[in-house]
Amino acid sequence: MNGNSFGRLFEVTTYGESHGEAMGCTVSGVPAGVELDEDDIQKDLDRRKPGQSMITTSRDEPDAVSIKSGLQDGYTTGTPIGMVIQNKDARSGKYEPFVTAPRPSHGDFTYSAKFGTRNWGGGGRSSARETVNWVAAGAIAKQVLEQSEYDVRIKAHVCQLGDVEAPEVSFEQMLEHSEENEVRCAHPETAERMRELADQYQTEGDSIGGAIYFEMRGVPRGLGAPRFDSFPSRMAQLMYSIPAVNDFEYGIGREARTTAGSEYNEDWEFEGESRSDSEPSSGDEPRGDPTPVGNDHGGIQGGITTGDPIYGEVSWHPPVSIPKRQETVDWETGERKEIQVVGRHDPTLPPRAVPVVEALLYSTVLDFMLLGGRINPDRLDDRPGEYDTDYHPSSPVNDPDDADTHAETVDEE
Repeated sequence: MNGNSFGRLFEVTTYGESHGEAMGCTVSGVPAGVELDEDDIQKDLDRRKPGQSMITTSRDEPDAVSIKSGLQDGYTTGTPIGMVIQNKDARSGKYEPFVTAPRPSHGDFTYSAKFGTRNWGGGGRSSARETVNWVAAGAIAKQVLEQSEYDVRIKAHVCQLGDVEAPEVSFEQMLEHSEENEVRCAHPETAERMRELADQYQTEGDSIGGAIYFEMRGVPRGLGAPRFDSFPSRMAQLMYSIPAVNDFEYGIGREARTTAGSEYNEDWEFEGESRSDSEPSSGDEPRGDPTPVGNDHGGIQGGITTGDPIYGEVSWHPPVSIPKRQETVDWETGERKEIQVVGRHDPTLPPRAVPVVEALLYSTVLDFMLLGGRINPDRLDDRPGEYDTDYHPSSPVNDPDDADTHAETVDEE
């Protein structure tokens, strides 16, 4: 099976199935000298893990991360970072009826048709359980960016569940309020209505879709390349990799289809000035950088970042694992069957997907920063050739309190 890696320099390769022994990933391309905190990785994993509330699956997974390589004395060494997250609460028995009778709208049949076999417990590799690896990797990318000279900040919140839609909120409101409620909506009043809607669908044995709004601040201009390595194409690839994502847009998104070019185009002005400045420049005076008037383009023009905030939305279809009775066929027995998907499932996906979106966006930004030379791919301090650093380990033979390793200094004649 291909397609288990993403990123060019910040490269993440993942493994694991929903009901397998463990999930895990290898993260390559992390510069040396990053003070990596396992507890901070765990905090983001805790935001994604199941069992957080009554509107998430009750599967009891601690999602405890263990770093197996790539660190020395708490600092990255520049070598691949290996992480493992054990599965503790896998119960495959409930999936036995669907081994040869595929569940409606799942990947059961397509996986079997492609490979001639599949890991059927909990959906195997196609399960959203796999996103735990992405969040762990994104938490590393976040720490690298936080310790760099760049002030990159990324936040997302649930902007819609079903027909309940939140009004526009500021970046500061997302930072302040999105983690205060179970649906992760930054507008508290709307969050209450969203929770009621999720409860309603869960009581009815049904599910509902929704959307997440994201915003990125501090992303420098000049990241991305035209065409196949453009910033939005790489964002879209990762967003569409999230299970159940049906739509991705940035800037004004779908509104662009009904917008005239004269309305969409944004004039240029010099940074720090406005078009109301009446006195013409002599041409000899220093001016600010050219900057567009407005940001309908969502911080990206020609596939390359402008330095303005990057924003957009990601939409999910409703979870397809629902307890309502449905029909399928069993290719082994040749029978038509009525089935009921029982077990532990989310009635809606966006609340737990917020940290997933943020993690993939942090990973995207860091990868482009490394590719563009904004951050030295070898070492965060950007001091090539220098070996005597604050994060280099000390030699144990120089420890006067350790008799086993102490070495005598040779007197020079």
